Amino acid sequence: MLARIIFCSAVLLATLAVILLALFSPLPKRKPSPPWLDLSLYIQQPQSPNIIDATSSNNNNDHVAQSSQSDGGGAFIFHRMLTEGPENTSLVVGKAQGFIIPVEQFANSGFNIIYLTFHTPQYSGSLSVEAKHVSPKDTEELTVMGGTGSFAFARGLAVFAQSIHGDATYHVKLQLRFPKNQSRTTTILG
Repeated sequence: MLARIIFCSAVLLATLAVILLALFSPLPKRKPSPPWLDLSLYIQQPQSPNIIDATSSNNNNDHVAQSSQSDGGGAFIFHRMLTEGPENTSLVVGKAQGFIIPVEQFANSGFNIIYLTFHTPQYSGSLSVEAKHVSPKDTEELTVMGGTGSFAFARGLAVFAQSIHGDATYHVKLQLRFPKNQSRTTTILG
C-alpha cells in the first residue's frame, strides 16, 4: 500500500512540475520576419498614338516584337506601361520592359528578365523579375531577383495573370521581401 502512495505521489508531482514549467517558462525568442511589401499592378499597352515601335512586326501597334526562327523559337521584346488599375485611364506608375527567349536552351539565360520601373512619389526604382520558365499559361509565377532605389535588395514573387478587366494585358501581383535592416510597410496599390 505504501508503494502505491509513493508511486501516485511521484506521478502527481511530475505532472504538476510539467504544468508549472509550461506556464512559467520564458517563450523562445523568435527572429522577426523580414518586412514585406505587396503591390498589385496592371501592364497595359502605351496609349500614345505617336509612339512607334520600330522593331515590331505587328500592324496593331501593340509594342511587342517577335522574331521567328526556323526551329520554332523566337524572342519577345516589349515595352508596356504599369498602371494602378485595369482601365486605360488609370494612373501610370511606371513601365514594364523585357526581352524573353522562350526556348528551352535559353531557360537559364541572363536575357530572360522583365524590368519593372516605378516613377511615383511613394516609390522610385526598379525590380528585376527572372523569367526562366515562361509558357503560354494564364498565370505565371516568376521570381523577383533584386531591385534599385525604393526596391534595393528586394526578393520575392511576381505573379503575372492574364487580365480579364479593362484594357490591361496582365495583372501583376508582387510580394516583396527586404533585408532586415530596411524598413518597409505593407502597401497595396490598385
